[in-house]
Amino acid sequence: MSPGSTLCAMSEEHLVGRRRVGGQIRREIMQLILDRRLRPGAALPTESELMESLGVSRNSVREALKALQALDIVEIRHGYGTYVGQASLTPLVDGLTFRTLAQVDDDTHALGEILQVREVLEEGLIRRVAETLTDAELDRLEAIIVRMEEKGRAGQAFPEIDREFHEALYVSLGNELVPQLLAAFWNVFHRVAGVRGWTRDPAPVVTARRHREILTALRARDVAHAQRAMADHFRGIEARAWQETLGVK
Repeated sequence: MSPGSTLCAMSEEHLVGRRRVGGQIRREIMQLILDRRLRPGAALPTESELMESLGVSRNSVREALKALQALDIVEIRHGYGTYVGQASLTPLVDGLTFRTLAQVDDDTHALGEILQVREVLEEGLIRRVAETLTDAELDRLEAIIVRMEEKGRAGQAFPEIDREFHEALYVSLGNELVPQLLAAFWNVFHRVAGVRGWTRDPAPVVTARRHREILTALRARDVAHAQRAMADHFRGIEARAWQETLGVK
């Protein structure tokens, strides 16, 4: 083996070792947070304390904390210290947005994949709530759809009202992760749509009608109909994305 290839192999081995050690340190810091049951906003041990506890250098601790900050697991407040982060889904949104936009030749297909995942999620969730929604919750959804229909008749798009409907639909589950996941997929779609210039809703009245069909099925406690109506709604979103791509008015 030549000196150059030997040096290259040593460098690659060194990089692999650093990645392994860095990953191990990140896991140990996360385990420390879990073991001590630290809540979001709680202060973490100082860098010196982490160095002593983990038996690693200051640079290794700092690199691990920066990586965890990117995941929103820790929050570094310069001049104040390091705290437990919110562990939000922001890194997921950023990653999915980049993944979609990176597929320059077929970003509509990539966006369709995201819509498909959200569709599957919501079809499963709507089955859960279809038979348990109270009259008060149904009335709240009714009020939201009335606002949609008013906007639709005026030819105005209503993305925020649409978002409000989907969030309100699953409140009764009491699952904090559900609105976060829905918001994540929502934010990815609208970030990509904004970059690509897909800002129109060519048929606000149709969008309002599809939501009305979802509510009608829910009032009838018809789970299968509710799932079909939700699927139709997402087919409509995907069709609009294709129309925007093709320049169809």
